[in-house]
Amino acid sequence: MSAIHESGENYLECILRLQASKGTVHSIDVAHEMGVSKPSVSRAVGILKEKGYLRMDADGVLTLTESGKEIAERIYERHRVLTAWLVGLGVSEAQAAEDACKLEHDISAESFACLKRHLAEKHPEFASLHIE
Repeated sequence: MSAIHESGENYLECILRLQASKGTVHSIDVAHEMGVSKPSVSRAVGILKEKGYLRMDADGVLTLTESGKEIAERIYERHRVLTAWLVGLGVSEAQAAEDACKLEHDISAESFACLKRHLAEKHPEFASLHIE
C-alpha cells in the first residue's frame, strides 16, 4: 500500500459512515453525501481500489478492504473525539465538526493519544466516545 492523501481519507471515512447507516454503498451515495460529482467519486474510487483500500463488486457496491477500514476508523475516531472536544470548549457544533475535519488529518498519533488520555481522565462525559 502506498501513502494516502487527505481526500482519500475523507472518501474512506464517508464510505465507512454510509456502510454503518445504509449497509450497502454505491458511488452515487458517496457523491451525494460529500457534495461532489459522480466523476470525482469515480476517479477517487479508482485510485483507492488501485492502492488496495477499496473494492467494488459487479453491482457497483463499494466495500472497504481491511487496510481501508483501518484508515477510515482511525480518521472517524479522530473526527468524533476532536468534534466533541471542541464543542466542550464552547465551539458551536457546526464549527467544531468543520474544524475537526481539518485537524483529523494533521494531528500526530502522539498528540492525539495524549488528547484522548487527557479527555478520558479529566472528562467522564467523553466515555461515550469509547476513548481508551
